[in-house]
Amino acid sequence: MIEVLYFAWLRERAGTSREAVETRAPTVAALVEELRGRSEGHALAFSDLRAVRVAVDQKLAAFDAPLAGAREVAFFPPMTGG
Repeated sequence: MIEVLYFAWLRERAGTSREAVETRAPTVAALVEELRGRSEGHALAFSDLRAVRVAVDQKLAAFDAPLAGAREVAFFPPMTGG
């Protein structure tokens, strides 16, 4: 079981801020493919991955990052400074 967190406009599109997901996805990218199938909102949230950042267990990660042993995956828009 992985806790999936959504922030900002991803939360709005997915319709939730968090959900527990039972998955065998080996990578973040595979998890995203599973999540896209959950609802139209999820599909919209992940329609352009160039606008999405990810953290696995609170560490920034790439979409090819492995999920073995992960407890939490968070999706959020790119952060800007200023």
